[in-house]
Amino acid sequence: MFNDLPDGLTPRHLREDDHARVLAVLDTWWGGLKGPAGAMERALLLPRLYFQHFTTTSFVVESNNGEIAAFLVGFLSQTDSESAYVHFVGVDPALRGQGVGHALYRAFFALAHTRGRRYIQCITSPENVASQAFHAQLGFMASQVRPDYDGPGLDRVTFTIDLASNPVIS
Repeated sequence: MFNDLPDGLTPRHLREDDHARVLAVLDTWWGGLKGPAGAMERALLLPRLYFQHFTTTSFVVESNNGEIAAFLVGFLSQTDSESAYVHFVGVDPALRGQGVGHALYRAFFALAHTRGRRYIQCITSPENVASQAFHAQLGFMASQVRPDYDGPGLDRVTFTIDLASNPVIS
């Protein structure tokens, strides 16, 4: 499933004991985006339950020294049998631009495809322009900003990609 990671990186499925390790890198990796409120928002988006119940559809990438280098938390939709959802992704800033994020998404696309899913959906905050550019590069179609999407003051941009018609995943 992973054949395109830089040397020295090893992928595997997420485990419950990765929870604290992932939370520990969020503020640094996001560069303090949106300040203390953003830090709290990111931590609340990754409760332990994702590390317990979505391990077979989520990934972590570790460096040779065992440090977390990247992760993707994703799952198959329970209500739409054609869809899967990427909930949260992070890549160590020192590794950005080396294909690690693309490799995580390609692995998730392949997993979702083998389980009969055609569409992948995800969201980001309007302030996260790097995320928006990354998803556009992969071929995701973006919505306009959706006010209060995740609650009062929590605006989001939504993304969808059709695996059946996107050459990036081939």
